[in-house]
Amino acid sequence: MSSNIRNFCIIAHIDHGKSTLADRLLELTNTIPKNKMKEQVLDRMDLERERGITIKMQPVRMLYEHSTLNNAIEKPPIDADISVNQRPDQRKSALDSKYILNLIDTPGHMDFGYEVERSLAAVEGAVLLIDATKGVQAQTLANLRLARAQNLTIIPVLNKMDMPAAQINEAKIKQEIKQLLNINPEEILSVSAKQGTGVEAVLERIIRDVPPPEILENKPLKALVFDSAYDSYKGIIAYVRIFEGSLKKAGKIKLFNVGKGTETIELGYFSPDFSPQEEIRTGEIGYIATGLKDSRLVKVGETITNLENGTQNPVAGYHEPEPLVFANVFPSEMKSFPQLTDSLSKLHLNDASFYYEPTNHAILGRGFNVGFLGMLHLEIVFERLKREYGTKIILTSPTVIYKIINRNGKEIEIYSAQEMPDPNEIQEIKEPWVEIEIITPTQYSSKIHEILKNARSIFKDTDVLSGEDIILRYDAPLSEIIEDFLDNLKSVSQGYASFSYKILDYKTVDLVKLDFAIVGEVKPSLSKLVEKNKSYRFARDFLLRLKENLPGQQFPQAIQAKIGGKIIAREDIKAMRKDVTAPLYGGDYTRKKKLLQKQKKGKKRLLENASVRIPEEVYLKILKRK
Repeated sequence: MSSNIRNFCIIAHIDHGKSTLADRLLELTNTIPKNKMKEQVLDRMDLERERGITIKMQPVRMLYEHSTLNNAIEKPPIDADISVNQRPDQRKSALDSKYILNLIDTPGHMDFGYEVERSLAAVEGAVLLIDATKGVQAQTLANLRLARAQNLTIIPVLNKMDMPAAQINEAKIKQEIKQLLNINPEEILSVSAKQGTGVEAVLERIIRDVPPPEILENKPLKALVFDSAYDSYKGIIAYVRIFEGSLKKAGKIKLFNVGKGTETIELGYFSPDFSPQEEIRTGEIGYIATGLKDSRLVKVGETITNLENGTQNPVAGYHEPEPLVFANVFPSEMKSFPQLTDSLSKLHLNDASFYYEPTNHAILGRGFNVGFLGMLHLEIVFERLKREYGTKIILTSPTVIYKIINRNGKEIEIYSAQEMPDPNEIQEIKEPWVEIEIITPTQYSSKIHEILKNARSIFKDTDVLSGEDIILRYDAPLSEIIEDFLDNLKSVSQGYASFSYKILDYKTVDLVKLDFAIVGEVKPSLSKLVEKNKSYRFARDFLLRLKENLPGQQFPQAIQAKIGGKIIAREDIKAMRKDVTAPLYGGDYTRKKKLLQKQKKGKKRLLENASVRIPEEVYLKILKRK
């Protein structure tokens, strides 16, 4: 019955315990046998487990039964002037039945916000999880706004109550949540996901508060594709939420927007592995193996319907993500270009938040211009290409979109330093600005203001979140915050401050192109666009990172930073020493001298024809500021 279905997700700031809470929910509902249970069980990638963060959303279907639910979920009294989420009385019916709980675990880092948006479009409720030792943070607010935009029921939960600091902060944080949600503090649940304390009350609140999906079984199939994956045998597998109608195995379907028809190879639920079924019905979340091999056909946001007499109205409200950071990607060998194309295509099915299009470079050859949602997103995509598809690539310096107005008044957009026109042809350069929202304890505000001053920002205003925490708002260039701003912010605030941002508009900037040469050879993949007043300092820092990370050679390496033809900074890497006289065990000194002279001539010849190749693993180390 659709009245016994609850679709919800868990949203929170990074490291607030979403995956741990999901583990406890899976244990409580016996979805995963105890002998197969492990920490972060819904984090399916090794990369997620290594970094301790969720990168991909993960749906799972749970069955839950509680015969004493009526007594456990009575609402606490609320003040007359405080409103809560209004819920129909009929949701308390069938309380002694089995419930189907469809959970979607989501990432917390702001670079993966598009994963959260797609999850919210497929559910009716959201558990807003807040770390009781840290309180409301920037991504808490950002995710809350997304959930409210979808008109979802919000269930606030305080986590990590087993920590001594949590019990001290509990009252203060509950006041913050009361202010945000306009609810009675008694409505806020307190749990310890690590120990499992209070987790059953979360399940009961989900059943009580989250509305069941609307029953529309007698209508044509209307299913939203909120994620997808690729399988060599089953083709593209679409992760779907059924809004109307139902679908049986081997049913004939059509992709609404592209008009492509196919027959389903397999369908089913997530347990959390694929669990094949004969039918998925209205209100449920599941998967459809389409058998299609062309990754361009099944896009996130697509509507799947019946091949004949299908729906006339696709699911509305989905939008494409807006990339903020761009880098060019080239195969390390030109013969690997088809492999890179195939790898990007398949990865894009599983991560629709990055954008890519073909590009050409005079030196590096054919490649792709790739857009990311942030620097961490760039690192993850780079690492997944290497691990999951065995793709060896060259990654250029990340940048943002700059708008160039030439002498003829024509505006063009550039995505990399390699596209920068000749300075004599440029009339004006514009860069994107963002509005930054920072949540921090009051005592760190002066230090935060200092680092934002260095980032060319403009202070806007401040709000009081609680007696100790404030919200600071600034406008700043996007290029100043995509690389090292978060590290600096955490450093000056001892880890307590957090931030989020949104795009504003473009403003004029004095920009120069920095080129970097190694042993006289300019490396286009390292070229960088930098604000003129910061060019010398950036060049010095970048050269030091190059010097630290580049492997040594048998010859000395001069590394230089250039603007146009002018060298503005230089560092040197000494030649690796090899004792060619070590095998000698005696004899006249002239024997040693002869070997040393021979070595000297060899190094000279080597230097004359030297061409230093930057190893693949070095790129991210030198492109990311410390």
